[in-house]
Amino acid sequence: MKDFSSTFTSKGQIVIPAELRRKHKIQAGTKVKFLEDRFGRIVLQPVTEEYIRRVRGMLADGPDLLAIWEKEHREEGKHDK
Repeated sequence: MKDFSSTFTSKGQIVIPAELRRKHKIQAGTKVKFLEDRFGRIVLQPVTEEYIRRVRGMLADGPDLLAIWEKEHREEGKHDK
């Protein structure tokens, strides 16, 4: 694992090293997510097209949430009458 460091400005801004920006295709305008894990570490996750594809891939084999919601909605409607 490579070690990179940066320093926060008075406005809370940091510079992500160029090597990481190139490797992870981070460009001007790229959105990021900040995640805090159970150990209190902060993870910065660039929301790139590759990240979105991976998330979609993880969800592809999961349950059809829309179908589940529709079924529950229909069942709730039956109980309201």
